[in-house]
Amino acid sequence: MDARSSVPVRPRAALGRLASRTLHAAWRGLQRAGAVTADRPGPHAFRRIGPGTRLAFPQGTVFGTPWMELGAHCVIARDVTLAAGMLPDLDLGEGSRIVLGDGVVLGRGTHVVADAPVTIGDDVHIGPHCYLTSTNHSYDDPHRPVGLQWPRSAPVTIGDGAWLGTGSVILPGVRLGRNVVVAAGSVVREDVPDHAVVAGTPARIVRRWDPEHGWRPPLRTPAPVPLPEGITAEQLRHLAEAEAGGAGPERLPGPTDGPAGRVPEDGSVRRRTGGLRPSGRTRSPGTGP
Repeated sequence: MDARSSVPVRPRAALGRLASRTLHAAWRGLQRAGAVTADRPGPHAFRRIGPGTRLAFPQGTVFGTPWMELGAHCVIARDVTLAAGMLPDLDLGEGSRIVLGDGVVLGRGTHVVADAPVTIGDDVHIGPHCYLTSTNHSYDDPHRPVGLQWPRSAPVTIGDGAWLGTGSVILPGVRLGRNVVVAAGSVVREDVPDHAVVAGTPARIVRRWDPEHGWRPPLRTPAPVPLPEGITAEQLRHLAEAEAGGAGPERLPGPTDGPAGRVPEDGSVRRRTGGLRPSGRTRSPGTGP
């Protein structure tokens, strides 16, 4: 018996486990029921929300949805803020203010605040706690509080395939090109060309891809070997076991015709954990809910 209670220790522990399981089961049920999809938009009236797109529960602040277009197979993690306009219930006129392409990932706690349009291309992955805005306060009048001065707005565009690291900030008027990488914690206030890596505050280009010479400066680590087309889960398991055992190149089990029947010569395996979307494209790990 516990000196503080008349309930024996073991039954009390069993009750605690039961309460924990019940609470977590109820929370999982709330997460499923509270997620926003095209079929279950909840209180929101998006201009468009594509198939396979999901806003995880609980959502952050979401308003101005009639001026939002969300593409197909987007992953919007919990606590993400989507704000079209600076205040709820504004009439923003013609045109959308937030446009997401297909396959966009917005990490947990990210904010997208759009007065002028913010357009995010296909397969853009944005890490947790990033901030993208097309509006910023001005400070022209030295005698008036900055927060009370009329803001400035300029459109923001994020090119297809870009990757924004955790804590990145994208300021009004910025255009990121295709497959741009923004290092974690960077503040981007100027345009970035295609296939560039930027870092710092303010962000500066630290690496670019040249069609003739490749990456300049060169990459410090070798590129991962992609998985062969058509590889199966059983073959992946076999490859992982071979790597763990230090085995060299060998044949894969199952069909051996074509590239799927051969282990890469260096024995490396690129493991992908995101699974396939209905479109057949893979989702990168690390930025989902």
